[in-house]
Amino acid sequence: MILFPAIDLIGGKVVRLERGDRSRMTVYSEDPVAVAQDFARQGATWLHVVDLSSTLEEDEAARAANAAAIRSICQVPGLSIDVGGGVRSLARIDELAGLGCKRIALGTVLVLEPGFAEVAARAFGDLLVADVAAQNGQVRVNGWRDAVAPSLAEVVGHLSELGFRHLVFTDIARDGMQTGIDVDAYRRVADLAGFPVVASGGISTLDDIRALAAAGPEVIEGAITGRALYEGNFTLAEALAAAQGAEPDGPSAGAADAGKERAC
Repeated sequence: MILFPAIDLIGGKVVRLERGDRSRMTVYSEDPVAVAQDFARQGATWLHVVDLSSTLEEDEAARAANAAAIRSICQVPGLSIDVGGGVRSLARIDELAGLGCKRIALGTVLVLEPGFAEVAARAFGDLLVADVAAQNGQVRVNGWRDAVAPSLAEVVGHLSELGFRHLVFTDIARDGMQTGIDVDAYRRVADLAGFPVVASGGISTLDDIRALAAAGPEVIEGAITGRALYEGNFTLAEALAAAQGAEPDGPSAGAADAGKERAC
């Protein structure tokens, strides 16, 4: 299972939001490149980056700061970058591909403009990832601010025919809320899609990561974790080992698992 440490960006700063709520934001670093470099030093090979300023349609200065950060993060040796947030044109996909991004996520346009999403998927193939978020079974777009009519089953069920083979699914109710994961929810989504998913939202302990890995590669391709790393629930090395199904080793892992009630 791929373990994706996460960097969410607003105005060039590393942040986490609770359930995508801009007013409930914690800033973890003002140097996203240093954070990416640290993840690489700890053994990460993939990094999940979200341009929240573009997603939330913030001002030009905030979006420019994020663009500069993404450009620099893409230069960090040893990391494959999975990036998303406000990607709504072929030109933007081209731009990110030119920076060397290995996966580029389509979210809002995937739901609101499936015709565009299909054209993009056929043009860029495995480079593109479907990014679907739902709360209580209701798909949400535009930075999770707006609910849409198509059901989760309809959106996810059509991904394969649109040309997608990768899916990040976020459980909004659990995102940033320190509540753990729902493996069965990801199992249902993988069944709808017809291919495994990348799980996002709710990871708070190493046991969460182990449970996702234990679901098997036909259900879970990878898992994204952010806040739990920033708040010290576990180290990245421990998370990477757990993603491979390894047992805890030593007091550090045990102490990390003792922090079950902390962040996602």
